[in-house]
Amino acid sequence: MNIVITGGSKGMGKAMAEKFASANHKIFICSRTAKDLIETVNELRARYNAAVEYFVADLSKKEQVLQFALWLLEKKTDIDVLINNAGLFVPGSVYNEPEENLEQMIEVNLYSAYHLTRALIPKMIERKSGHIFNMCSIASFKAYANGGSYSISKFALMGFSKNLREEMKPFHIKVTAVYPGAVYTASWEGAGYTPQRMIDTKDIADLVYAASQLSVQACVEDIVIRPVLGDLP
Repeated sequence: MNIVITGGSKGMGKAMAEKFASANHKIFICSRTAKDLIETVNELRARYNAAVEYFVADLSKKEQVLQFALWLLEKKTDIDVLINNAGLFVPGSVYNEPEENLEQMIEVNLYSAYHLTRALIPKMIERKSGHIFNMCSIASFKAYANGGSYSISKFALMGFSKNLREEMKPFHIKVTAVYPGAVYTASWEGAGYTPQRMIDTKDIADLVYAASQLSVQACVEDIVIRPVLGDLP
């Protein structure tokens, strides 16, 4: 299969790239930081002898999302799985967070998935085949203090996922929303929690991979996963 992963250079995106690469799928990944992206690509190629191609793009900018989409479409390669993973977390409360927080969170966490999906989905519709994963969050349906614009953007991504799921049913295109609780990534550095208190990125990768391997008759609509001890306080 041909797998597209945004935000694929670290964290959950890198773990998912590793999982699919280890199973001999072809990977197309993007990230805004060239250094991290190239290091990840070289690691995947060396460790798994994987077919990996990459594109440097800041998906908070619509024009770069469309450049990435055009790069993919020009390859004339059928995209089997699209994982909208690019995301950003900046803490803050609605009433006192920096003025630009909402715009920033919406651009990265919602618009990137919206614009990339719209650019790539016509070919999936033509083929009546494909699977789209949107990396939402527990914050998509559970409000919490200091969640602010991040939570707003993830609520919106959940809405996008649910609507897209209904729209794609006639075309046999699967849509899965993934709702992780606290996952041990760079976003939590310095927060005072140990890796054992959080979800491992490999757990997310395993779940997404498993959902992508089901028969054409089955679609996992929602994946909810939390730390075994529950959400972080």
